Amino acid sequence: MAADRLYLDHAATTPMLPQAQAAMVGAMAHWANPSSPHADGRAARAALEDARARLKAALDWRGHVIFTSGASEAIGIGLGRVKADRILTSPVEHDAVLRVTKGAERLAVNADGIVLPPADRAGTPLFAIQHVNNETGVIQPLETLDRAGAMLFADCAQSAGKLPLPDADMIAISAHKFGGPPGVGALLIRDLALIEPSGGQEQGYRAGTENLPAILAMVAALEAREDWLPRASELRARLDAAIGEFGGTVVAPDAARIPVIASYRMPGMSARAQLIQFDLAGISVSAGSACSSGSLRTSHVLGAMGWDEGAAAEVVRVSFGPQTCNRDVDRFISAWRSVADRARR
Repeated sequence: MAADRLYLDHAATTPMLPQAQAAMVGAMAHWANPSSPHADGRAARAALEDARARLKAALDWRGHVIFTSGASEAIGIGLGRVKADRILTSPVEHDAVLRVTKGAERLAVNADGIVLPPADRAGTPLFAIQHVNNETGVIQPLETLDRAGAMLFADCAQSAGKLPLPDADMIAISAHKFGGPPGVGALLIRDLALIEPSGGQEQGYRAGTENLPAILAMVAALEAREDWLPRASELRARLDAAIGEFGGTVVAPDAARIPVIASYRMPGMSARAQLIQFDLAGISVSAGSACSSGSLRTSHVLGAMGWDEGAAAEVVRVSFGPQTCNRDVDRFISAWRSVADRARR
C-alpha cells in the first residue's frame, strides 16, 4: 500500500500485527502434520493444543474450540449441523449467516437494527444473532435477549478481540478482523453435543489438516491486543459530528455502537461514486460488507432498518484500526466535505 494512502476499511480486514507476523514466521518450523503419530507430528500436535488453550485463555472461554478457515466456515459448521428444532435469526445478519439459514425465521428489527423478540417460542429454537453489525457497528444487547432456554449462536467476527464475548452457546470468530492472518478462525462451542460430527480432524467436527502457522499467528494477535476503543470512541464522535455539520446522516446515531465502525449517508451521491472519489483522494472506505460490496448492491441491513433504497444506496462505511489517529480523521473529514460539496452542485 502506498505510503500516502489512508486505510479506513478495517472492518473488511485489518493489517496483521507484528506479533502475529513473527509468530507465523516462527511457526513455519512446525511443518509436520498434527495428526501424524511420529515424533514430528506429536510436536506439531502439542503446539496446536497449546494454541487452543491459549486462545481460550485470551478470550476467557471455558468451552471447546474448533479451528476453522474463518468465521464463515465456523458459521456453516455451527448453524449447518446444530441439533435444534428451528433457527431464529434476523434480516440484518452477515451474508454468511443468511446463506446457511435460508428458510429460517427472520425476526423483526427496529430502526436501529436491534432484534425484536419472537411471538412464538415453540420447540427448542436456536437464536443466531450477530454481536456487532458489520455495516453499522450497532451492538446487539444479547445479554437482554429473552432466550427462555433457547440456544444462542453469536457471530462475533467484528467484536472478538475488541469486546468481551457474549454469553452464548456457540461463537464464530475470524482472525483477520483483529490483527491475525486471513484464512483462519474458530468456532467456540460450549458443548460439542450441540452439533452433528462430520469426521476428520478437530475432534471429528472439521475435516482438513489444521493450518498451524496461521493458528499460532491468530493466538498471538489475540494475546497482543490492546484496549484502544476509548481512543477510537473519541475519533468516531468527532467524525459523527463533522458528518452532521456537512449535511450527512449518521446511521443509527443513538444506538450502542462499537467505536470502530460507522456508516454515513451523503445525500445526492451514490455510494459507488463516493468510493471512486475517496479512492482518487487516496482513501479506502467501503459500501457495506466486503463479502458483498464487489457488486455494490443496496444494503439488506439498511433495508431491514427501514431505509428506502435511494437513501441506502448513498451510504458508505468507515472503520478504524489501532493506528487510526486524529490526523486520519481530519483528512477524511476534509475529503468528505469536498465530495459533499460536489454532490450539491
